[in-house]
Amino acid sequence: MRNLEKAALRGEPSYVWRAGQERRLKMILAAAGERIHGNLLENGCGVGMYVEHLAALGGKIFGLEYDFERAAEAGARSPNILNAAGESLPFGDSSFDLILSHEVLEHVADDAAAVREMARVLKPGGRAVIFVPNRGYPFETHGIYWRGKYHFGNAPLVNYLPRRWRDRLAPHVRVYSAGDLLQKLFAGLPLKVVERRIIFGAYDNLIARFGPAGKLLRAALQMLESTPLQFFGLSHFWVVEKK
Repeated sequence: MRNLEKAALRGEPSYVWRAGQERRLKMILAAAGERIHGNLLENGCGVGMYVEHLAALGGKIFGLEYDFERAAEAGARSPNILNAAGESLPFGDSSFDLILSHEVLEHVADDAAAVREMARVLKPGGRAVIFVPNRGYPFETHGIYWRGKYHFGNAPLVNYLPRRWRDRLAPHVRVYSAGDLLQKLFAGLPLKVVERRIIFGAYDNLIARFGPAGKLLRAALQMLESTPLQFFGLSHFWVVEKK
């Protein structure tokens, strides 16, 4: 599979550790609390960057990755990496204190089945920390298909189109509203929402290019996370706990 095809179907994992990853790690740790010292799963671990950083905190962590090449790269970095699909987790019921799903559900074949599996393998009182793309963000960051050809990069305003038109342009990736998450993914499951909000990105590439101006833009956008304008943020950040 060519690199662009893989990026379209499965997204691009974190290959380097920068401010954006560090910020999200702090959010994960705050949501986890003492669960960080228990049994952990990153469901869709890419090349294992978060697995590596979480492993240093004392818990026993497993990484699961559908793409074989990425799983192999993660396995060279950390033990306990499995090559499997999130819709059929190779673990028993109530196995984990904490599950991380970082920008993964939008790419799986069946996102509702993947969430049901996470609920199944969570211990009672265990938490899942979930990041998924926000439909309110002004850009589709995974590129689009136009006239049968994939165009990589940010496509403006695609996510504001009616769903059937949007999904024709971006059939390879989902995007979520809060209602989608509540009604389509979590409804009927033994999970309660502990925290939910919409966050902006870290814009590390812009900062590398524009320096102080990029940092000013990042600070301004992240301030909006505490206002109704978070609607326009990059990703949903949800923490759910098994009842």
